[in-house]
Amino acid sequence: MELRDYIRILRKGWIFIAALTLAGVAVGALASLLATPTYVSSTRLFVSVQAQDSSTTGDAVQGSSAAQQKVQSYVDVVTSDAVLDPVIDQLGLDTTAAALAGQITADSPLNTVLINITVTDTDAQRAADVANAVGTSLTEVVVNELETPADGGASLVKIATIVPGSVASAPSTPRTALNLGLGLLIGLALGVGAAVLRSTLDTRIHGSHDVELVTDAPIVGGICYDPGAKKHPLIVHVDPRNPRAESFRTLRTNLQFVNVESASRCFVVTSSLPGEGKTTTTANLAVALAETGATVDVVDVVDVVDGDLRLPHLADTLGLGASSA
Repeated sequence: MELRDYIRILRKGWIFIAALTLAGVAVGALASLLATPTYVSSTRLFVSVQAQDSSTTGDAVQGSSAAQQKVQSYVDVVTSDAVLDPVIDQLGLDTTAAALAGQITADSPLNTVLINITVTDTDAQRAADVANAVGTSLTEVVVNELETPADGGASLVKIATIVPGSVASAPSTPRTALNLGLGLLIGLALGVGAAVLRSTLDTRIHGSHDVELVTDAPIVGGICYDPGAKKHPLIVHVDPRNPRAESFRTLRTNLQFVNVESASRCFVVTSSLPGEGKTTTTANLAVALAETGATVDVVDVVDVVDGDLRLPHLADTLGLGASSA
């Protein structure tokens, strides 16, 4: 298919495409309206490890390296029961540690001693409270339990909150603009795809372009549709200056150059179904031929024969008796 074929398909199926595009936007809007808003709050912790009797630069570097190694383990501790159970008790949450863990994500940027704790909740204030409480609980568990020296001395690990969790001013989801944009793009893609598929599967003849696709035979003429053709069938005679009358004259001229080497030519006007314009075309073509000086009757230069044995109308259209047609 060429570019002009796709343009023709888009022009032909623009209503279908527009309907599916609007449907996609409506689905995106509905998804945004029905979705429960969720809020995100994050807190950031700084982890430091002090080497025993650290008094040199080498000891400080060694402590920083140890902190980076420990941070990766502390990230996994964030969602443990040991950290979350105290949070649930402190805030009086009606949930379990496992369920609360599903709302929390923790990560540490590469080659840093930072821990980011992010909490997602349907309540903005609760999300901030949980984020801060988890940071505090992690500090207690790590410093006072996991990293307490066996001899009972002070822990060499220190965790400080450098960015506390704050109350979000707007929900993180649903993202209405994104949903509408995705709905628009998906609806448009579905509409275009459906229009192309519909055109590919449609084997009906809708116009001269479709005729050119199914046959190598040339098109000798085209007559536009006229809903008032039944009231004024002989348009060439009644309104000679009408564009439709000119179409019949063009058809007449083209037929005169078909098989010019033959002295005797015969043309059949037919259709697949009744009421498609066989009689109207034949009658107007006869009038157009008569305008050139040819005689259109049963004995002279051109013969017009009504071959419709069931519903013959040519004689009535031309104002002739049945025996003259």
